[in-house]
Amino acid sequence: MSQLSDTITAETSDQQRLLAERLRRLRKASGLSLRQLADATGTSASFLSQLERGLTGASTSTLIRIANAFGCSISELFAFTDSAQNPVLRRKDRPTLPEMSGHRKMLLSRRPLTQFEAYVSEFEPGGSTGDEAYSHGDSHEMILVLAGKVQIDLGPQSYQLDEGDSIEFQSSIPHRVANTGKGPASVLFVTSPPTSTTGYLDTFRAGLSERSGEDRTHVKN
Repeated sequence: MSQLSDTITAETSDQQRLLAERLRRLRKASGLSLRQLADATGTSASFLSQLERGLTGASTSTLIRIANAFGCSISELFAFTDSAQNPVLRRKDRPTLPEMSGHRKMLLSRRPLTQFEAYVSEFEPGGSTGDEAYSHGDSHEMILVLAGKVQIDLGPQSYQLDEGDSIEFQSSIPHRVANTGKGPASVLFVTSPPTSTTGYLDTFRAGLSERSGEDRTHVKN
């Protein structure tokens, strides 16, 4: 019994150490101080310091708040396979939202999001991000036109961008993108720091799961 107890204790200790290292890495990558993360999660800097050194544990509710601050799920805090993750994301594997308004949006950056987030949007002729301009957070955002011709409505101003053109602005300014060309358009969005919530990111994962299920059904038929 003693040997089994020692094994369980060792495994728990290893998990706590790995979690501590991951939390410290995520916080530094996000550019947050211990005090800033404490304010965002309703904890204290001293508690977080102990947690990052593996000297204490945390309740599930606390870990959920910490995960939300990093834009990830609690399960992703315990995913200790970063070094083994394939750094290549194939086009066919991009998490994708269902097409709306002639616009399909794909997530490029991997979770958990830390210093930036990136998306590619493909627009059919006349397609747009929606009827209304939208804003999100107060981050630095860049839009780069990969192909085609688009109009960027930015606050009260409108800009015509061709392939290779880019524009930068604060994500808090209402903006809208529309394809004004005769053919398809493709646009890259990069935002730093990330503004997407965990719930929003989950919609991409759900879309990917549905696509995978459809692919499997297609193969069976």
